Amino acid sequence: MTVRVSCNDCSLSQICLPLAVEPEQLDELDRMIRRGRPLKRGEHLYRAADSFEAVYAVRSGALKTYSMSEEGDEQVTGFYLPGEIVGMDGIGTAHHVSSAKALETSTVCEIPFTQLEALSTKIPTLQRHFFSLMSREIQEDRMLHMLLSKKSADDRVASLILSIGARHQRRGLSNTQFRLPMSRYDIANYLGLAVETVSRIFTRLQQQELISVDGREIQILDRPGLCGDSRKTCTS
Repeated sequence: MTVRVSCNDCSLSQICLPLAVEPEQLDELDRMIRRGRPLKRGEHLYRAADSFEAVYAVRSGALKTYSMSEEGDEQVTGFYLPGEIVGMDGIGTAHHVSSAKALETSTVCEIPFTQLEALSTKIPTLQRHFFSLMSREIQEDRMLHMLLSKKSADDRVASLILSIGARHQRRGLSNTQFRLPMSRYDIANYLGLAVETVSRIFTRLQQQELISVDGREIQILDRPGLCGDSRKTCTS
């Protein structure tokens, strides 16, 4: 079943596609957006090699993207929180090159890409905003490569925590107290570390009174200390 979604009523409108659209133009955008039933934890939004037909704005919950190696191993390539756009990996190839899976019960707004393209020609600000989103994807991919090139595993984990905090701040939420939607396994996979290493680092950061950890609940106690002198890419 498809549910009509109003961008006017969405609390995420300031960080999603409608950011670039004037209020009187939202009706046309509303008419193309679809939202189906919620995705359950572990359920796929799309799989690698599926035809590329739409991009998706995360409305609630969280998703991860991943690819499979030739050996059949999963490699987590990204995490997506409310207000963020997932699915742009298929724009250049007409099919998705990675898979997207819900980390918890999640809802998305489906935006058919052909209709979005047509609307973008009539609303230049929407087109520029979409280009900006693609640019952010490229920047975040570059940041991931920089992150994985760091010698310190502690730096990798600290940078991810700070990044998640900054993304919460964009939604008007606290950047120092939040819940991590992903498991320690997914964090380890994303950062190229062993799960045991990630667990030890969380314990060590807590012992250093840089963070407080309660399951997946995180509180940043000392942000400058968590950034550290060696973490030049500390998220502001």
